Amino acid sequence: MVLESTTLYKLIILYMLNKVNFPLTNAQLIEFFSEKNYASYFTLQNVINELLNSHLISVEKIRNSSYYHITSEGSETLGFFVNKIPGAIVDDMDIYLMKNKYELRNEVGTIADYYKSTNQDYIVHCQVKEGQGTLIEINISVPSKEEASAMCNQWKDASQEIYKFVMKSLMK
Repeated sequence: MVLESTTLYKLIILYMLNKVNFPLTNAQLIEFFSEKNYASYFTLQNVINELLNSHLISVEKIRNSSYYHITSEGSETLGFFVNKIPGAIVDDMDIYLMKNKYELRNEVGTIADYYKSTNQDYIVHCQVKEGQGTLIEINISVPSKEEASAMCNQWKDASQEIYKFVMKSLMK
């Protein structure tokens, strides 16, 4: 039996989300699909929306990024149909995830966002996660939205150095 293409795309997304122990972003999924020429951006967005509407995946939005997780219903569904994914595509996914796992995890594990506090300043919330655990989490109060946004934009590049500094300072 040949799978309908949107059904195959759904299974690919479920497989990828099930294979990693961290969420994947919209951009990361698009990168895989476009690198392999499996589906267009718009097709993929429709497939993701169908998966969300059927509660097979969930989304967490932070700033301008969407982080997708497989749900228990998604895992169960994948279990029934995983053998319907062609072996060549499974190999493509496994190789892609193995080759890019470190970069993918770093991209989604380094999170920064801000919000307005009751004092009318802004709280910048920065975090580095590894798997389900948190390595470091910092909340910093700043006076302006521009400063908060700049700090969030800088967090990905500075987080490792900050973590190293904090660990070194506290372990004296």
